[in-house]
Amino acid sequence: MTKESPRSGISRRNFVTGALGTGAAVGVGAAIAGCSSPEGEPVAGPPDPRYVQFEGPHQAGITAIPVPMQGLMAAFTVIADSRERLADTLAELTDEIRGLMAGRPPEQRGPAYPPVDSGILGEEPPPDDLSVVVSVGASLFDDRFGLADRKPKELVQMPFLANDRLDPTLSHGDLLITMEAGHIDTLQFALRQLMRRTRRHLVLHWMMDGYARGAGVASHATTPRNLLGFKDGTANLDSEDQALMDRYVWVGPEDGEPDWAVGGSYQAVRIIRMFVEFWDRTRLVEQEQIFGREKISGAPLGMTDEFAEPDYAEDPDGDRIPLDAHIRLANPRTAETEDSLILRRGFSYVRSFDGAGRLDQGLAFVSYQRSLERGFLAVQNRLTGEPLEEYIMPVGGGFFFALPGVEGPDRFLGESLVS
Repeated sequence: MTKESPRSGISRRNFVTGALGTGAAVGVGAAIAGCSSPEGEPVAGPPDPRYVQFEGPHQAGITAIPVPMQGLMAAFTVIADSRERLADTLAELTDEIRGLMAGRPPEQRGPAYPPVDSGILGEEPPPDDLSVVVSVGASLFDDRFGLADRKPKELVQMPFLANDRLDPTLSHGDLLITMEAGHIDTLQFALRQLMRRTRRHLVLHWMMDGYARGAGVASHATTPRNLLGFKDGTANLDSEDQALMDRYVWVGPEDGEPDWAVGGSYQAVRIIRMFVEFWDRTRLVEQEQIFGREKISGAPLGMTDEFAEPDYAEDPDGDRIPLDAHIRLANPRTAETEDSLILRRGFSYVRSFDGAGRLDQGLAFVSYQRSLERGFLAVQNRLTGEPLEEYIMPVGGGFFFALPGVEGPDRFLGESLVS
């Protein structure tokens, strides 16, 4: 493909006037049954829904495959007035999550009392690939609970980064719950149960829900597309490769982190609004140069295979893939940038429209990494000023630390943090 002249057309500045301060939402995805591979062979549909194993050294929802079709994130402010009550809250939260992920039938009580669940899933919650991940924000380590000396060394409140217009009502939080399942009613059931169990000490700060298609199963037929129409996740880490997870995702004992944090992971969340109407009026050749990939096939420009590795050394001047293309900046594929790979597990969102009649849609970018500095922030620094910035605007999210997993039926998430 030949290189086009500089971009022209309507101005992003004019397009987004009046769009500041709007919200966003999130979702999750899995493979689609009935698709075919390029060779014409049928592609297997997703496996039957299951109960996701709760116990283990890491929280299962970070790497569970396949990724379900729906997702929800809820950030909370902790109003417990002591470390002991914070510990009680984490213990109750863990017990409820353990039961939800195992499909534990709700307790039955007499009609003179309020029911112990909403009833929206019937008598017994069916298997639906439900997973729940609990993470903590930097604000939990203030002077309320005496945890300042236990804060993960890179955990800070997410700053304003390039192109940001962060809405405080969509940003940060003491505690973040990230849930995935096959159906939205499963997520709503789980959310209400968790809030019912912890309402004395947790107050909802912000919430997002949404969806994706094909997420977590990278193939020609199933790689998900974002709301700009491009495949998203082609070069993502394989979450089933334990060696990769150990290298790039899980905090290790030699990382200089507090002992309690080993087995956890830094979580970056970015609620990114996409100006889809503006994008839809942009020339296809320009869209492809901005991403560096063919829109339909997902292949790097000038290639035919979605999973072909672009050889930037053979294109030093950006004649085929522009030097400021998103894929080239995000992952230059050099020895110097090899340590900045991250595990992405993001969702698309749709939140109606804004006061000017423009669609409020976009991406809830979620990544897990062993180090924010070497992972998300290193990638973000390379992307600063990229052409894609004209079509997107981060409006919320935050930095969090996903707690290590639970090993043993009498243990709870964050136990070693608060003990």
